[in-house]
Order: sequence, then C-alpha cells, then structure tokens
Amino acid sequence: MTSTDDSFRAELRNTKVLQGPFPTLKFDTFPETPQDAFKKWFHEAVEADVKEPHAMTLSTMDVDGHPDARVLILKNVDSRGWHFAIKADSPKGKQLINNAHAALTFYWPQVARQVRLKGKAVALPDDESALDYQARPVASRASAVASKQSDILSSREDLDRSLVESQAKLAVNPLLGMERWRVFAVAPQTVEFWQGEASRLHQRLQYVSDGDNSWTKNLLWP
Repeated sequence: MTSTDDSFRAELRNTKVLQGPFPTLKFDTFPETPQDAFKKWFHEAVEADVKEPHAMTLSTMDVDGHPDARVLILKNVDSRGWHFAIKADSPKGKQLINNAHAALTFYWPQVARQVRLKGKAVALPDDESALDYQARPVASRASAVASKQSDILSSREDLDRSLVESQAKLAVNPLLGMERWRVFAVAPQTVEFWQGEASRLHQRLQYVSDGDNSWTKNLLWP
C-alpha cells in the first residue's frame, strides 16, 4: 500500500456512526453531583445492554511527558472519585507516582454516550487495596503475581512456567502479591457528559469542582 492509496480512508468514511435512535436527554434535570449523574447513566447503559459498561480508558503521562493510555475496569465511585486498581510497580503505577494527573474516559456506543473526567489520582488506604486484592479470583491473583507487566517476554513458555510457579506459591500464601496492589481514586476537577447526535449537534454538560464536593454545571457547545 502506498501513501496515495485511499481505499482504507474511503472504508472509514463509509463506516456508519451515530445511527440512533438514542435516549431522550434533559440536562436541566441532572443530579447536582457528577457521581450521581454517572451512576444514572451507568444504569441506563446496563439497561441498554452495553457490553462491559465499567470498562474505561485511563490516560497518564510518562517521564518524557508523552501520553499513555490503556483500558481498565472501574471499581467504585464515591465522594473521593472514580476508583481503579493496579500493580504499583506497573508502568501506569510508576507514572502516577511521578505525575498524579490522570484522565478517565468511558464510551457507550449503543446509547452514544461518553463520560470524560480529569483530575489527580490518589492512592487509597492500604486496607482498601487489601480488600480489593482479596476479592479478586485466585486465577486473577495468580496472573498478577506471574506477570512482570510490560517487560519483554522471551517466549510464551516463560509465562506459562511463571504462572505455574505463582499458583503453587499462592496455594501456600493466598495473599501473595497484595503488597504491590494499589487502589487509586481519580478526584476530578472536571467531568463531562456527552450525548451524541446524528446531526453532530452533540449535547454536552460539564461539572466543574468548587471544592468540598460542590459543583458548577455548564452546558458546552458541541
């Protein structure tokens, strides 16, 4: 394929988006906090049969100032923020220690809704991290212990061998690896709720933190 081959460009142009119909929306009746608004939209996404509605993109910055992003699972939402769990010695864990600024993005295509938030990721108390780790299935704990996350893997056999060894260690110590497990909460400064429209006149509502879980709501241009 050469730089003048526009076949894929045309394929993308012809891929349908925002077909609808989508749910009716009244931002003027939205809850006073983004946490309550998110839970409302989450439950509506579940009702619309959105697959993995708790999946989200976590964006961080590496030591060179380059953005880095990956998909994680949401653990909880409360007054402290949106929670997720990671290995403290993973690249994202190290990035957050170096620069706590982070962004989270949710997208639910079946209802053409997106939620974006930006703020600082704060490590929650050790006992909360421990409880989350204990709640993980044994197989998930084994994979966490076995993996040298993001390091170069010489062969699949090395991973299989490490997994077997980790399973044996966990049989003796079920909480092995807990010391490296961390639950973070992103305490947002801004949260945006985006409702897509086929006309591209998307509806957008932004919450801006005033501190002490008090928020100002602003409508945004599409």
